[in-house]
Amino acid sequence: MSSRLRRLDNVLFKAQTYLIAVALAATAPALRSAELDARGRQFVGRDSLSNFTETRGSLSEQILLTSPVIPSSINFNEVIVSWNADLPNDSYLIIEVRAIYRETATKYYNLGLWSTNPMLHPRQSQAGQKDADGDVSTDTLMLYHLANRLQVRLTFGNAGDSPRSILRFLGISLTDTNVLTVQSPPRGEAWGKLIPVQERSQMTYPNGKTLCSPTTVSMIMSHWARTLSRPELDRPVPEIVEAIYDSQWQGAGNWSFNMAYAGSFPGLRAYVTRLSDVSELEAWIEQGLPVGLSLDYDRLRGKGPGPNGHLVVLVGFTKQGDPIINDPGTSEHVRKTFPRKNLIDAWACSRNTVYLIYPEKATVPEDVFRHWDSPLSRAR
Repeated sequence: MSSRLRRLDNVLFKAQTYLIAVALAATAPALRSAELDARGRQFVGRDSLSNFTETRGSLSEQILLTSPVIPSSINFNEVIVSWNADLPNDSYLIIEVRAIYRETATKYYNLGLWSTNPMLHPRQSQAGQKDADGDVSTDTLMLYHLANRLQVRLTFGNAGDSPRSILRFLGISLTDTNVLTVQSPPRGEAWGKLIPVQERSQMTYPNGKTLCSPTTVSMIMSHWARTLSRPELDRPVPEIVEAIYDSQWQGAGNWSFNMAYAGSFPGLRAYVTRLSDVSELEAWIEQGLPVGLSLDYDRLRGKGPGPNGHLVVLVGFTKQGDPIINDPGTSEHVRKTFPRKNLIDAWACSRNTVYLIYPEKATVPEDVFRHWDSPLSRAR
């Protein structure tokens, strides 16, 4: 998806360095141990806002909920927030984040205005926020200095006598982009396993070259529609595009908006997070849970360094450990197998970003490193 090229271009050098680290890991056990302890990623999940402070906003219809200071177990310089909310048709939600330092704090950065009625409240990210502390690239807060604490501020706007909006889940993905992860040993239990996710192509629609993200969401949701016998979860790609379109970015690839849409359906949990290596993907496949992957399309196909951002669905692994992927970027033969080394190289360009969409009551894999919503990642 060409509109994410700017972000991918910024990380290509580190992706190359990442592969060198993978090669060195086999001959440096001490370094491997140290890297596995941190891995430069953390996920914080909340399904209750009971400890948030409620105040009135600057407008009469606004209610502000401000989190207490949230400590992290890692230093971080990138933040991505996901939310699953029930919003009345005439309501909106603004998501803001600030980093907290020992003697100061950044301003609150706006990570988007989410609305199910863009005619009334335009759904959009916010550009032009760069200052001395950081900047926002569509859905990602990028800090210029490492932090280890943050606060989230949510602004709910409700018009008239509308029912009050309900936030069912809040997810915060933290990344230290200076940390180079290494590959853990493969999880062979996932090899030879295939999850029967329906194949869908983005190329059958007008402007299809830019629709990889909503097509990925559509495929995963259709899988749960059949698995759960809930046909209302099987949504066509054009409907998803309309529901997630970011009017400021002028596209349907806003990571957080894609997850907000999927997570708006009762019983589904959806969020963006970042993993450390393919063995964690194997854990999800072993559990029967497909995963959306953000990666560089050229590197995945072995056609060059890119950048060429793309979203796909990981649906399994061959008996030899190569990934089986539903690739919406082709008109025919959507399901393909790629070399494992290509996946590692291509996925690193997004800092191993994933879409996780699954039933709220699903059993997720053991979360050793606090990389997804789990009892461990919720521990304070």
